[in-house]
Formats: sequence, structure tokens, C-alpha cells
Amino acid sequence: MNLTEELDKKRAGAPDFISADHLKAMGGATRDLRSTGIVDQALSEGSQAPAFALPNGHGETIDVGALMERGAVVLNFYRGGWCPYCNLELKAYQARLGEMRGLGAELVAISPETPDKAALTEAREKVDFEVLSDAGNAVARQFGLVFELPADIYDIYTNTFGFDIEEYNADKTHELPIPATYVIGKGGKVLLAYVDADYSKRLDPDDVIAALKAGA
Repeated sequence: MNLTEELDKKRAGAPDFISADHLKAMGGATRDLRSTGIVDQALSEGSQAPAFALPNGHGETIDVGALMERGAVVLNFYRGGWCPYCNLELKAYQARLGEMRGLGAELVAISPETPDKAALTEAREKVDFEVLSDAGNAVARQFGLVFELPADIYDIYTNTFGFDIEEYNADKTHELPIPATYVIGKGGKVLLAYVDADYSKRLDPDDVIAALKAGA
């Protein structure tokens, strides 16, 4: 089963553990977010990706700009280790990591989680790529991905699901990145950009690998 199929299955099973009222509210929030045009304003194919450096969960600062100068980089912006769709995505990308590296690419995951939380996500999901902490969504903002959770959705996440996003991010703004994946060629040109206002949809690793082969 590939990532797209796993996400479809997860989405289809949501009514088994999420109330109809909450699903309606979350669906409405997704439609509202899409209507803002944020997806169209995000960094797109053919653009130059910004160079940046971020901390990981092990006290190191990773210079992603330097990685782009050496070869291709796959950037995966995810909401946080509290998000089950994000965790499915991280696992699926880990399963294809060898193929990506065989094509000369490095994989980097980025979220607004604190470095400590990023380290927990990395350990729990058993990933071998860099999981970086983007405090205040500073880098995600450069890619045009940042939005603020509506108050009712924040309340559902916190009081129904038990996702304490303020604790995860050490930030009271309730801002998150739209999940997005960028395939960036050597030198920083964006070869493929996938951004979707629906957090339950992600770019399948098959498409990443195809883009890496096409851009080689």
C-alpha cells in the first residue's frame, strides 16, 4: 500500500473516531483556508528556494542552503508529531529514503515543533533523515505556507484530541504550516511543489522519485 492509499484509508475511517460535528467543522475550516488563496501564493515550481539553516533535535544546526548547493533536496513541511497524517507521511518517506539518496537527494522534514519535540518525532517514527525545528514558522513563512488555526479547530485539537500545540511549538500564536513537499534541484531551483490546503492529502513518494529522476 502506497502513501496515497494509506491516507485514503485513514480519511475513510475518520468517522469511526471523530464526531460528525467535529468532522463538519474541520472540513469547513479546510474549505475556508483554501478560499484564502494561500496555496496559489506559496512558493511554486521554477522558483528559487531560499537558503536557510535550522536546528535539529540533537543540538546541531543544519545548513539546508549548503545541502542545496551540493545536490537535490526534498523538503517536507509537516504540522507536527501530533498529527497522524504527518506521521504516516514521515514513515512512507523513510521507506523510500534509500531510493531518494540513490538519486543524489537528501530528505529534510520541517515543522514548528521545538527541537525536543522534533527529536521525539524522529525517534518514534524511526526516521533516518533530518527532522528540523522551525521556531515561529520562520522558514515556512518564506515559502508562503503559514496560516493560523481557527479558534474552534484549536479547541477541538486541544480539548477533544489532546493535541497541546502550544506545548509542541512553545508558541501561543496557533500558527501552522500547510503540509507541503518541495523537490529542489542542485542550486536551489524548485523542480516540484506540492501544497494542498487539505492536511489529509500529501505528495506520494512515487512522485518525488519521478521528479528526482526527471531533474537528474
